[in-house]
Amino acid sequence: MNNPPEFRVSGQQNLADDVARLEGRVTELTQERDRLTAIVDILQEISASLHFVDILQAISRKLGNTFGLDRCSIFLAGERSEVRLVASYEDPSIRNLVIDLDRYPELKRAFESGETVFIPDAMNNPMFSAVKDNLSMRNVRSVVVVPIRWRQDVIGAIFLRTERDATPFSDADVRFCQVVADLTAKALRNAHRFESLTKTTSEQPAQQRESELQRIALVAFLRRLLDTYAASDQHVWAETLLPKASDEEFDRLVGVALNVIAEEAKG
Repeated sequence: MNNPPEFRVSGQQNLADDVARLEGRVTELTQERDRLTAIVDILQEISASLHFVDILQAISRKLGNTFGLDRCSIFLAGERSEVRLVASYEDPSIRNLVIDLDRYPELKRAFESGETVFIPDAMNNPMFSAVKDNLSMRNVRSVVVVPIRWRQDVIGAIFLRTERDATPFSDADVRFCQVVADLTAKALRNAHRFESLTKTTSEQPAQQRESELQRIALVAFLRRLLDTYAASDQHVWAETLLPKASDEEFDRLVGVALNVIAEEAKG
């Protein structure tokens, strides 16, 4: 018995819908796998270095490659309304460029609010009305700015931008970028501790040498003082005058002597 045409069409449509759902699910799982792989790669790269500039450059490069971005930059907080561009996917030579936040409303909002800024369609967003022509020339589609937070403070931000013919950011992509921002904050903290420790260690030999020079100068000063005093015929009766000297005068003389010793230790 042959099925009516409408039944066959309905069956084919159901089959096409099932295939579409499966393909969509496969795409989601592939993207999730790629994000997890990117996280592992980022962890490996940032664990290989404790210098914050290298860490940030590695992160911006990985995000740019993962999403095929038009632009991916990492900013660190500066003074007042300024931030510093310290890593750039599209131009790795940029390392310490001062940026005025008033020129980038999306960055300013992220730094001031501490919240992620997600703009799926920048061309039609009121925030960019003043620079709409500029966005059109650069073929900008969507923008994501994720704050880098340490405890309660915003210490930086990750800026991502796609072109109009690129795949738009999804909510899952934004959550992934937030995870990367958290990793970045921890990596920056570790790098800061390492650089502080390195600086302290490098300063110890100089401090130790200065301390040794002060001890040498002190011994030399006392030796000269005692030799001069012992050579004097008046040292016997001079000792009887000590009780008459005031404590304040002794303190003053000790202070003068220590200043002399410190100056001699400097060489």
